[in-house]
Amino acid sequence: MTDIQILIIGGASLDTLSAAGKSVAVAGGAGMYTALAARRSAAQVTLFAPRPDPIPAALQAVAERVAWQGPTVKPADLPHFEIAYHAGETTYLQASFGAETTLSPDALPSDLSVYDYVHVVPLGDIRRQHDFMLACRERGARRISAGTAVDLIDSQPDVAHAVLAAADLFFMNEEEAARLFGSVAAAKTAPGKTLFVTKGKKGAIVVQGSFVTEVPGVAAEVVDPTGAGDTFCGAALACLARGKHPVMAARGAMPLAAQATEDIGPAALLGPPLPPEMPLDRRVVVNPSKVSSISDLIAALPEVTPFDFTGPDLPAIGHPAALDTFFAATLQQFGFWTEVAGKYSHPLIATIDGEQRKGAFYLFRAYLRCLEDAPELLTPARQADLTKADMSALLRSDDGSDPVPVLELHLAQAQQYGRDMLALGLTPQTLLDQVNASSAPLQVFFQMLDHIGGYKEDPLRKKAGLLAIILQQRPEGFLSFSAEEEVTPVIDYHLMRSCLRTGLIDVMDETLSGNLVSRKLLPPEDEWAVRYAAYTAVEQVVAKSGKSTGAVDWFFFNARTRCPEMTEPLCDLCEIDPVCAHRKELFQPVLRTTFY
Repeated sequence: MTDIQILIIGGASLDTLSAAGKSVAVAGGAGMYTALAARRSAAQVTLFAPRPDPIPAALQAVAERVAWQGPTVKPADLPHFEIAYHAGETTYLQASFGAETTLSPDALPSDLSVYDYVHVVPLGDIRRQHDFMLACRERGARRISAGTAVDLIDSQPDVAHAVLAAADLFFMNEEEAARLFGSVAAAKTAPGKTLFVTKGKKGAIVVQGSFVTEVPGVAAEVVDPTGAGDTFCGAALACLARGKHPVMAARGAMPLAAQATEDIGPAALLGPPLPPEMPLDRRVVVNPSKVSSISDLIAALPEVTPFDFTGPDLPAIGHPAALDTFFAATLQQFGFWTEVAGKYSHPLIATIDGEQRKGAFYLFRAYLRCLEDAPELLTPARQADLTKADMSALLRSDDGSDPVPVLELHLAQAQQYGRDMLALGLTPQTLLDQVNASSAPLQVFFQMLDHIGGYKEDPLRKKAGLLAIILQQRPEGFLSFSAEEEVTPVIDYHLMRSCLRTGLIDVMDETLSGNLVSRKLLPPEDEWAVRYAAYTAVEQVVAKSGKSTGAVDWFFFNARTRCPEMTEPLCDLCEIDPVCAHRKELFQPVLRTTFY
């Protein structure tokens, strides 16, 4: 995808780097690193900054790769930094911002709405940076990103906080986060905003409101760490512009940021697209042969069709509160199992309205009952102030008990959903109005849910994907996708169990395999290894079979009746039986999470 457009405001410099007893003249500058990283990540990039004439040899590669706009200056008037790198520490010995200090927002194009992201570097004066951000907003910039610098935060703390408030996304390192928030642990964002804090070889954190996700680093033989944070920023912006979840964008940016430190200056950013990818956990791998055989089988099965999400457990077609119900209920699709002594014990099965229901459909029936009895409880305003008693009553079974194992987590998710929706001024209907008016409705839908509690936390967007499928496949057609859009895989317990047992994914590590068989609680990194492999496998099955994600998901979800958790699989009733690996002993990862 090359039609991504990113504007970087703030330019290139000619620097002197001292390392290993040698001094080298290199291209530098926060804007330059950010721009080249975004370009290496296959975005179309415009750099608004002083443009030297003639262009020095060190900056020729920049001019060849980006659309460089801005006032023409002499090479001697470019910013210049003298940087020393020794024993893992970077020290700025001298800083001259040159002609960058004369940049004016008045020279910006009048319409910035064509850009997916506009990123503004500190410009040597964060008051000027803030002025540029305000001007960008006035000129129609859709999403504004910003970076910062420790010395500027120290000298202009009030303006630094104003810059933070004006940005949709903010990139900083640990030291800068400590300056702005008092500590890295205290970092948080306003609703609708995202913060990325890089931590060197330790990786990064992604902050969405008060929810924080750790992203691991990538090993590197560091030669020159200058610009690693800006490289991370440019690559992350390109991933975000493609519709990636913020955490997946950070994961996508990390390998290029690491690679950029292994050479002097921006050399690593001058390679061809696409950049290096996050190393896979080889303990669990996709089986290409099984992907091919199962995809072929699924392609030939007429019964592999999408579910329309109607029926006795779901809102009637055309019900005026159906949207409130689906938004509030789908975020609760998680945690339907009980742990005993560090192992999976049994799934949620209980009687509601005179009928026995399991897991997802127990929850849908509970929310249908609420829709019939107290529909106002499902609005964002009421979800925001739900009490434990409210949630317990909503989820109670016919005998008056609460069969849900983690009621407190369900309550917290409901409250955060409601509070984020209120803070963003949204209802399910107004959110969909914005989404359906866009040229890429599914991408915009996901990007909006990335800021809403109950949906924003999962990097693989299981519940967001499920909600998208429901809204698109319902008879009302609440959500329309563009012809090029497809929902990402909806990976829950059942799909992981199917992937493991059919052989779509292979567990190469004996210890992990043994823990899956014994149904032990797993650490997050083990669960991620299985889940991400399953995500990749299902993504490939969708592509190779020609079936929609909704159809493939419904097919594998219904495998729970043929290949259940607690009893022997009924292989003779399963359409996949002829090509299945029959690894009946394997079980889905056991981890308490709100993701699924």
